Amino acid sequence: MSLSRSGLSLLRGKHCPCINQLSVRNAHFTFYPETPDPSAGETTKVTMLQSITDAMDIALTKDPTACVFGEDVAFGGVFRCTVGLREKFGKERVFNTPLCEQGIAGFGIGMAVAGATAIAEIQFADYIFPAFDQLVNEGAKYRYRSGNLFDCGSLTVRATWGAVGHGALYHSQSPEAYFAHTPGLKIVIPRSPSKAKGLLLSCIRDKNPCIFFEPKILYRSAVEQVPVKDYELPLGKADIIMKGDDVTLIGWGTQIHVLREVAELAQQKLGVSCEVIDLVSIVPWDRETLFNSVIKTGRCIVSHEAPYTGGFGAELAAAIQENCFLNLEAPVQRVCGHDTPFPHIFEPFYLPDKWRVLEAIKKVTNF
Repeated sequence: MSLSRSGLSLLRGKHCPCINQLSVRNAHFTFYPETPDPSAGETTKVTMLQSITDAMDIALTKDPTACVFGEDVAFGGVFRCTVGLREKFGKERVFNTPLCEQGIAGFGIGMAVAGATAIAEIQFADYIFPAFDQLVNEGAKYRYRSGNLFDCGSLTVRATWGAVGHGALYHSQSPEAYFAHTPGLKIVIPRSPSKAKGLLLSCIRDKNPCIFFEPKILYRSAVEQVPVKDYELPLGKADIIMKGDDVTLIGWGTQIHVLREVAELAQQKLGVSCEVIDLVSIVPWDRETLFNSVIKTGRCIVSHEAPYTGGFGAELAAAIQENCFLNLEAPVQRVCGHDTPFPHIFEPFYLPDKWRVLEAIKKVTNF
């Protein structure tokens, strides 16, 4: 393990530079808070990290077998998502692990196979790769290889994900496409505090192993009214954030807020009406909602922070062109990160910001 790892730095009494200030000084988006449905009952104004803490609190309260574990989670974690849980539920249910992602994933698989509910934290998605073999060769295949006699469906792996504004190449990656290639895993990325709480509870209670990627830049910058009650949101169901007739814009996580801003910009500057869709879950993904939108608009842009080549946008573009070809007025466009390691000082040029998406809108409308 690298001695520069944030968990080890914290254990030595230092602060991790990429999370010391979770500011939005370099943010490439504006967060759009959402108004909860009146039927949701009592709400409270919280950040995304607080909504995630609340979801784990509810899960631990209602499921006596549930445990939360990972590097530094006992004192609250480097992002503070597990603050207060050890004090409330005890060291047997909320505990630190060694700096070993492969061990964290393997332990979680074993715990889930034994019948408990395992909520594992990988401190950064960038460091989930040592656990890749455990997740894709063991966790994802456990049910299939046993003929449904055994499974590790009560495993949820949480990991911080995406750009943070100053994370550079080891704290900014978006690895969802790697896992989307493997049948047996569900992959979810929330865009807001209210979505994070409901989707995380759905993952924890789902009967399949889930990977829950949390956009780290939204931990503190995303603030909205979130229902206090225990609730779940469906996996595999995309959300239409804004309705439109001319261009379909598809994204997930932080990028949804970029797309919402560019949709307003396109309407003002170009007179183009954009339909913005949050994919919500990468696997399973909502084909019906996407195809119906593209059939209506005839034009589609997919945007994500991960690199262009092999990003999940390529899968969406291929599926849309297979199923909506006769309705397309222009080729499906992808506005993504570049095929380079994630840069530090050049991050503003790497990220798919509103101006790059606006250029893509001009391209498809003028095709």
